[in-house]
Amino acid sequence: MLYHVSEESGIPRFEPRSSTYATEPVVWAIEEARLCNYLLPRDCPRVTFYAGPDTDSGDVRRYLGSSRAVVAIESDWLERAASTRLYRYRMPPETFTCLDECAGYFVSRTAIVPAGVVAIDGALQELGKSGADLRILPNLWALRDAVFSSTLRFSFIRMRNASPRPAA
Repeated sequence: MLYHVSEESGIPRFEPRSSTYATEPVVWAIEEARLCNYLLPRDCPRVTFYAGPDTDSGDVRRYLGSSRAVVAIESDWLERAASTRLYRYRMPPETFTCLDECAGYFVSRTAIVPAGVVAIDGALQELGKSGADLRILPNLWALRDAVFSSTLRFSFIRMRNASPRPAA
């Protein structure tokens, strides 16, 4: 199952758009296993991670514990994350191809009519139901750097909107 999460309701058709992450205009979708990474306002910076087949058991203990996946946001975003209404569009998978297996990104080069949409008023509760742990931190940079240096699979989303790095 593929999805597109948006703060915009009533999108009848997704048209391919240019992006710095693709070489041509595309429609983006996310696989169900990584959907938890997108149950937040679009601009919310986040550090997301999970164990892959090559993840060291020490990294699992250190960063995941008993969690299947982690989504970390800054405390300054908590109220907005809790109050933003999201829309989860179900995307027919036929024209999508995997762009990034680690992040769960899929793209279609053709316009897509969604197969359905669900409004989500409790995005943080929905994130909790996904099996991911939500972690709230005052600043994401130390976690981002630690995860980047680990053997975990990760995605760092909208980090340009994160609080500045603390002075060393």
